[in-house]
Amino acid sequence: MRIMNVVGARPNFMKVAPIQRAMGQYPQLEPVLVHTGQHYDEKMSKIFFDDLELPQPEVYLGVGSGSHAKQTAAIMVAFEDILLQYQPDAVLVVGDVNSTVACALTATKLHVPVIHVEAGLRSGDRRMPEEINRIVTDALSDILFVTEQSGLDHLKQEGIAAEKVHFVGNVMIDSLRFYQEKARQSSILTDLGLSPWEYALVTLHRPSNVDDKAALQTILSAFSELDPQLPVIFPVHPRTRQRLIDFGFQNQIESLTNFRLLPPLGYLDFLNAMQHAMVVITDSGGIQEETTALSIPCLTLRENTERPVTITLGTNQLIPLETGAIVAAVQEILAGNTKTGQIPPLWDGHTAERIVKVINHVYHA
Repeated sequence: MRIMNVVGARPNFMKVAPIQRAMGQYPQLEPVLVHTGQHYDEKMSKIFFDDLELPQPEVYLGVGSGSHAKQTAAIMVAFEDILLQYQPDAVLVVGDVNSTVACALTATKLHVPVIHVEAGLRSGDRRMPEEINRIVTDALSDILFVTEQSGLDHLKQEGIAAEKVHFVGNVMIDSLRFYQEKARQSSILTDLGLSPWEYALVTLHRPSNVDDKAALQTILSAFSELDPQLPVIFPVHPRTRQRLIDFGFQNQIESLTNFRLLPPLGYLDFLNAMQHAMVVITDSGGIQEETTALSIPCLTLRENTERPVTITLGTNQLIPLETGAIVAAVQEILAGNTKTGQIPPLWDGHTAERIVKVINHVYHA
């Protein structure tokens, strides 16, 4: 049985790597790795393939950047040719990026079954392009793998047939557990002159935070207030770095003594930095999950989250986009008042094995 595993952006790589590994245990399965090229920068893509020991993709579409419509359309046009050439028995997509919805839609129109890993997550905010991608992909999918209880609830509300839905846990955590020990060998903290649990790690990429000058200024003002109190490291997405330049924030950043912009980090370096951080400040969905798995305090600069289990059970907190609120939340953690979380059900490092077992059973491969 030929299954086309699609990756496009960094979070996809962490989810597909353990699935590729698990499929290798089934000689009757033939995984074909397709990289759409949605993240094409070497720091955003190639280094992740290397760190996660992913095989070189059999197919690289090389679509690059563009508006949501242009990028989605470019992936669909290129992927259609690949489907016709390879004739897979199913297409497996992960997460909620443009590659996910584009490949799901193209496969469905060619009557190729779609498998969605990380189905059912909902923020309730349709201003987020990822939310549209999730809803459409789930509506099209033939097998839906769910990470948390909220996913089961949403899919039931949306009328998805129960026999299509499987609660398997979080495959992102498979990669984290698999590479956690290897990540400890990274020299990133030594290279940066940092001590464990004495710094904040920041990641920001959502348009609502980085494409809005006032929003980005609010966040930088919080870092300015916190600057005398703890080091802050910020591996910067290329688009975010450009916004900092466009908005004229360079001088403000350079005036801070404890705040450092870094190029994007590879998976192992980032995992090492994350598991030794005092606090992680983010707007990323996956990092909310990883910090919960690592029991690291996480402050999410968003009004909502599609991953509520990270709040109800985990170490995550939603923080309003106000300078005072961000500063106060970090100071609470500096004072030792951290949220005690627990690991959600089935986030045990064996999700990929469950996924592949279900696929094998459903298709009688």
